[in-house]
Amino acid sequence: MAVAKLKLIPKRGPLGFVTKVSIAIVLGLSFAVIWSTFSPNSSEAEVSSKRDGFEGEILEPESKIPPGKGKAKGEGKERKKERDASLGKSSSNATVEVSNPEGETLKGNGTVVEVKEEREEEQREEVREEETREEQGEGENNEEQAETKDEIENQIEEDVNTNPEGDEDDGGENNNNRKSQNKKKNMGPLFDPSTQYHWKQCGTKSGNNYIPCWDFESDGHQRHHERSCPHTPVMCLVSLPKGYREPLPWPERESKIWYNNVDHPKLSSYVKSHSWLKISGDHLVFPKEQSEFKGGANQYLDAIEEIVPDLEWGKNIHTVLDIGCIGASFSVALLEKSALALTLALANDQTDVAQLVLERGMPAILGSLGSRRLPFPSGVFDAIHCGDCNIAWHHNGGKLLLEMNRVLRPGGYFITSTKHGDIETEEGMSKLLASISWIILAHNTNDESEMGIRVYQRPASNDIYELRTSKNPPFCKEDEKPDLAWYTPIPTCLHRIPAAIEERGSDWPEDWPNRLENFPDWLGDLQGRLHADQGHWKAIVERSYLNGMGIDWSTIRNVMDMKAIYGGFAAALASQKVWVMNVVPVHAPNTLPIIFERGLFGVYHDWCEPFNTHPRSYDLLHADHLFSRLKNRCKHPIVIVVEMDRILRPGGWAIIRDKLEILNPLENILKSLSWEVPMTYGKDKEGIIVAQKTTWQP
Repeated sequence: MAVAKLKLIPKRGPLGFVTKVSIAIVLGLSFAVIWSTFSPNSSEAEVSSKRDGFEGEILEPESKIPPGKGKAKGEGKERKKERDASLGKSSSNATVEVSNPEGETLKGNGTVVEVKEEREEEQREEVREEETREEQGEGENNEEQAETKDEIENQIEEDVNTNPEGDEDDGGENNNNRKSQNKKKNMGPLFDPSTQYHWKQCGTKSGNNYIPCWDFESDGHQRHHERSCPHTPVMCLVSLPKGYREPLPWPERESKIWYNNVDHPKLSSYVKSHSWLKISGDHLVFPKEQSEFKGGANQYLDAIEEIVPDLEWGKNIHTVLDIGCIGASFSVALLEKSALALTLALANDQTDVAQLVLERGMPAILGSLGSRRLPFPSGVFDAIHCGDCNIAWHHNGGKLLLEMNRVLRPGGYFITSTKHGDIETEEGMSKLLASISWIILAHNTNDESEMGIRVYQRPASNDIYELRTSKNPPFCKEDEKPDLAWYTPIPTCLHRIPAAIEERGSDWPEDWPNRLENFPDWLGDLQGRLHADQGHWKAIVERSYLNGMGIDWSTIRNVMDMKAIYGGFAAALASQKVWVMNVVPVHAPNTLPIIFERGLFGVYHDWCEPFNTHPRSYDLLHADHLFSRLKNRCKHPIVIVVEMDRILRPGGWAIIRDKLEILNPLENILKSLSWEVPMTYGKDKEGIIVAQKTTWQP
């Protein structure tokens, strides 16, 4: 029976094909769920090393590396010794070798780069054209943009995210903005991870002194009269002078620099003809008791203040524009009086004295006095100085003096000194000064400096304009924006002086240093946002930058904030022995006047083009979400990295805060340039790279 019963149970046939496939799918899905649960986040895993937190959580990355999901690459003493010993040696990791079979080949000035597909470039070009039309319609760097609530609030978020997501347009509701935003969402990565870079040195005749938008590429001894950038992207690396050395620490570098660092074909003859600088061994020395002003710069400043006591250097007068560049003694003397001078070195200076100024640790930029406005807002400098001045201010309808009138603060001072005058110039200046209602405060010849010193004052109100016998130059039209300064022609008109209390320029700022943290009434609701920005950067600088990144701040003097908003980063460094060039991108809200109002200074600039400075000008570059802001603006964003390499000195540092999707490929690009990357870390989708340039050359 038992056997019979067993025969009654049907046998199970072989599993069918469909059944087998179903079982395989179930097992595969189960494995995927388990893997996604326990595996690390892929975007964070791409960062070379990470921390659990930001800013103040870890102060000494060299020795304290927290456990958990990531760790920081700290630069210990042994690693630092190895890096110092390796400066000047070529790196084997000089090129990122990644294939990109679908990419095109772009030939720039000295390099070959495989770029993205043509379709994405066309999309970027469409977005740039759209943004350009919007900017022209709304006014690039329009002050009203800075007051847009949504825009400004996005710029002051907590932690690493100062402004990673907010759009930098005017916040309007027009269709163009929405179309532009939709296009941005479809853009590919800023830096294609599969791009291959072959770095080469620039072949220009100006060699290690190459300034792209000023030097003729075919003739290194000639310069454009005004800024004129190359038609092809500048993607070559500027060579180093033979025997280059790291600058001396401040304040030693103020009076002594390495001669080889600023070696110039005409420098030797320049030194021989000027007694205020001497060659001593390997150094170029600037004797303190001597200067380009006979009797010394300190005596020269005292003579100016003696004839105009209201100047009060360092209190009432803090931010000064020094026109021309005959040396840095004027800037050094002002610094001793707690005033800050920005030297505007004229492009026609064939000796490049401005490079000496920067090497000495004093602020300077390159520019020209021609047909275009200077890259500054209106009414921001407390005083303008032109020492041993030979500029014909009265020529060409007085356009140059009208530009000085634009950038000078209402009630500000214009100071000139000359050794020799002539009747024609005197008559021309007198007529021009009367036409713009400037007041002649003093005209005196200083016996010690043998200089004829003249001090003029711009009117502080519009009332005096009514006394003009001639209405030429006329008042500017209301739609003539005084702050529009990037490639903008100088108009032959006068801007009216702000009169309402809620207008910027209607009142003189507080004495220094109170103006740094006491904000004027015309800022209105922005005062709270500035206080928040101030606290934000003060915490980051004190808890992280000064102590937690392995940077030796005794070697840092010249600093640039490549995307400044309110000057909070510069203000947080005010107690340090550094100066900061605050750069406000031309496509961003116009916050540069606020920076000047705080007793700081800066310029407008478009980072799709090279900056107005000499190679190796800066000791530290700070870029907070700069690259993510330029994703749809620059046709070849890699030029920004190339320009950073040009203006940063060997041994100098870069602190870059941005999205991880940008920082991951950017780290590889920096390594292809043989930069040291001692620290990278991230949190969520944001991160920071701390990198140091070496003396490697291709």
